[in-house]
Amino acid sequence: MKWNPSTERLKRSWPSLLIVLGVLLLVYVAAQYTEMYAEQRRLVHEWERQTILARHNPAAVTTLTRLSIPSIKLDAVMVEGTNRRALLLGPGHLKETPQPGEPGNSIVTGHRDTFFRHIFELNRGDDILVQRNGKEYHYEVTGKKIVKPDDVSVLKPTQSSQLTLITCYPTYYIGPAPERLVVFSRLSPSEGTSADGNSAGGVSTQSNSRLRTVQ
Repeated sequence: MKWNPSTERLKRSWPSLLIVLGVLLLVYVAAQYTEMYAEQRRLVHEWERQTILARHNPAAVTTLTRLSIPSIKLDAVMVEGTNRRALLLGPGHLKETPQPGEPGNSIVTGHRDTFFRHIFELNRGDDILVQRNGKEYHYEVTGKKIVKPDDVSVLKPTQSSQLTLITCYPTYYIGPAPERLVVFSRLSPSEGTSADGNSAGGVSTQSNSRLRTVQ
């Protein structure tokens, strides 16, 4: 075989190229996480401002929802939408479904490697707290199951207030995950309560949306 200087140089430089590629990937991931944490801090501050406003002025229009699950130490402000950009910043509410706390099936999705990393640990009876418009809504986990990405049955509208959490599965799968993990919960009988203990109602909404891809 004829010796080729270019081929030999390429072989010698290949490890260095891999190192550079690895460093660039780490920088990209770090930048994404930095943006995520910064946006969450901003959203928390805005949610706190809206909460104070709602408590002093019930007619005030507020838009942000805080999602807390004590058993897995999840505490995040939700964003509207389930596209890639939205889910980089927080758990995403599927716009075509009711807001959490309202009658119907409210759908919230999240990335399996950030906010929804541990929702597979949830069990029947676990508490999910939703805070919106100065009111609190407690949901109780009723079950979970694994479905295919094209299974839209989990999105069907309901008469009662339900909260459905969706993420990709398996959680630690390398590459695009082939399935979806779905966690079901229902609003506790006490319904939503405001800071002064008054019950909170909602407006019924229905949706014929499709299951969105969440990686």
